[in-house]
Amino acid sequence: MLLHVIARGKIGRSPEAELVDRYARRISWGFKITELPDRGGLVPTVAVNPLRTVVLDERGEQLPSMAFASLLGRWRDDGVRETRFLIGAADGHDTTLRASADMLLAFGGATWPHMLARAMLVEQLWRATSILSGHPYHRDG
Repeated sequence: MLLHVIARGKIGRSPEAELVDRYARRISWGFKITELPDRGGLVPTVAVNPLRTVVLDERGEQLPSMAFASLLGRWRDDGVRETRFLIGAADGHDTTLRASADMLLAFGGATWPHMLARAMLVEQLWRATSILSGHPYHRDG
């Protein structure tokens, strides 16, 4: 399954970009990042089916890492070919996009800067795929 992060804003050369790169290199599944401008620019269309869309939103579900890994593993095993993770700009996502998502995901009740949210998401994707492969990175308990 392809893990596709679609994020508003350019991360450029920053400490957050270094974290994203560090964890992205470790992900053994298909992985891709698409950057969109803060305003405008369309989420790429895709002919892949089935597809899951996860929108990062402060009102979303908060999943422990093991549950997040289990969800991704279930989607993979069900034949989902791509899971998209959408990170918004400062104003977040519009209600239409949130309503059309398969899942709203939050990293706690706080609002995070989009660059930091991107680093946190990619780390959680690495953690989830390492859990599913039996790698000792995640220490449960």
